[in-house]
Amino acid sequence: MNKTFHPTTSHTPFHIHGGDRQSRWLITCDHAANTVPACVGGGDLGLAPADMERHIAYDVGAAGVTRALADALGAPAVLSNFSRLVIDPNRGLDDPTLLMKLYDGSVIPANRDADAVEKARRVDAFYTPYHQAVADCAARRDDTVVISVHSFTPRLNGRRPRPWHIGILHAFDNRLAEPLIALLREEPDLCVGDNEPYAGHLPGDSLDRHALQTGRANALVELRNDLIQSEADQQHWGARLAPILRAALSRMEAADAAD
Repeated sequence: MNKTFHPTTSHTPFHIHGGDRQSRWLITCDHAANTVPACVGGGDLGLAPADMERHIAYDVGAAGVTRALADALGAPAVLSNFSRLVIDPNRGLDDPTLLMKLYDGSVIPANRDADAVEKARRVDAFYTPYHQAVADCAARRDDTVVISVHSFTPRLNGRRPRPWHIGILHAFDNRLAEPLIALLREEPDLCVGDNEPYAGHLPGDSLDRHALQTGRANALVELRNDLIQSEADQQHWGARLAPILRAALSRMEAADAAD
């Protein structure tokens, strides 16, 4: 689990795990890391290390689940290697939250006065290379299925507890999400959210860019982050989700064939 904050002097804006794999599955993790390059806000955005350990900086546990799921499916995975506070790869370029200045009660000092030039610099340096890597991996096959892995907090902004263990987010193309939700709800120990704890579509977000606009089957998996704190938890969820995803894809293909 990437819980240690590492300001870096040099880095690549993404990692590819299992890049030589030829599976039709592609696993992505938009908020995999809390890395802040030294060229951005002095390498810490003006925040205390404790803030960089929080969900405001990255999706806790999601990177480990992504790698475990990719291994279980024999699939490649693309993981970001910059904090969402540097620039958020799961936002469209015209989204006002692309570069966050205030998040869950924390002011981001290095972002407070960031202008259009600075935002464009971060897009070019981090956002665009990450999305190009995803696009390149997705284009290897005509039948690519994109699964995006995220995590969410048990509660946000002091609001009521979120009961879901897992949520499946989707937009207008729910070919895969619908059977996936149904199969997860057959699991007796899971509380499963349908477009919970968030709505399933932001124009220009990662799945919009790499799946909805290209007609690829897709789903966004949100796991509650207290369930994926340890490496063992992350391995467990990766192994658990893989056969359920395969079964959901089989149901989707059967439904497509029947139409």
